[in-house]
Amino acid sequence: MESPAQVRQQIRAGRWRGPTAGLALGYAQANLVVLPQAYAYDFLVFCQRNPKPCPVLEVTDPGDPVPRHAAPDADLRTDLPRYRVYRDGELVEEVDHLRGLWREDLVAFLLGCSFTFEAALQRAGIPVRHLQCGCNVPMYVTNRPCRAAGPFAGPLVVSMRPVPEDQLPRVFQICSRYPLAHGAPVHVGDPQRLGIRDLDRPDYGDPVPVRDGEVPVFWACGVTPQAVAQRARIPLMITHSPGHMFVTDLRDEDLAWG
Repeated sequence: MESPAQVRQQIRAGRWRGPTAGLALGYAQANLVVLPQAYAYDFLVFCQRNPKPCPVLEVTDPGDPVPRHAAPDADLRTDLPRYRVYRDGELVEEVDHLRGLWREDLVAFLLGCSFTFEAALQRAGIPVRHLQCGCNVPMYVTNRPCRAAGPFAGPLVVSMRPVPEDQLPRVFQICSRYPLAHGAPVHVGDPQRLGIRDLDRPDYGDPVPVRDGEVPVFWACGVTPQAVAQRARIPLMITHSPGHMFVTDLRDEDLAWG
């Protein structure tokens, strides 16, 4: 198994551009949000008011691309496989690095990611379908509003993993230990109660099959800020591309309770 530093080096060198699920198992992954300093406080309040989709792992100093707690030898401008750039709420481009976009007033937020608890699910014998299928996790925009903060407001985004019905109690037990990785699921069963009409048409990521004896299970997702950016029409927000996360040096268990 490659270490987080080795994974980041592969990404920085352009040798890995795909989703990061399953890489450096045992180490926490993180969502990325980069904003001008003028919007950073309001976004921090938004995260505080919406801790399920936006659990804060680290906030960098303005202009500093180094996450000094999560990975002090990393560079957030180069060490994610793919980035998204939103201007005035519109997705204008996806890029492989941020060297030409980085500014001295930019503040980076690392938010916990549900990929973090997938190793624990696998150790317990619980299938993780998108890993089995070799694809990105499916993610959906819901009808549940987040609590607003300043200009930041919009819908909750969720990720979905099918789970055998008899393993649901174990899933809740495991995931509840990881509140900084979205914690326990927010919904089990009927997707229409979340406003999701068709599981085969995710808003982000790839569809995965739900097999006989399984139920769809939904977790709050760190892609939520991207949906919020589109609603809030922030002049500039840079994020990871969904599923293309930042691999930290923090062990999964560093984020676990108990």
